[in-house]
Amino acid sequence: MESRVKDLRTAAGLTQQALAEAVHVSRQTINSIEAGRYDPSLTLAVHLARFFDTNVEELFHVP
Repeated sequence: MESRVKDLRTAAGLTQQALAEAVHVSRQTINSIEAGRYDPSLTLAVHLARFFDTNVEELFHVP
C-alpha cells in the first residue's frame, strides 16, 4: 500500500514523533507506514485521515 503520510506530515512541519503522539501510536509505527513496511489498521488509517483532514482513499492507495 502506498501512502501520502510522509508528504502531508512534512508539509505540516511535523516530526514523526509529533504525528505519532497526535494519533496515539509509536514513532516507529509512523516510520514503518511511511517506509511502506507496515499497513495500518483501518482504525489507525481513519485517525490519520481525520488528522490530515482528508479521507482514507486520498491518504492511502493500493496499487
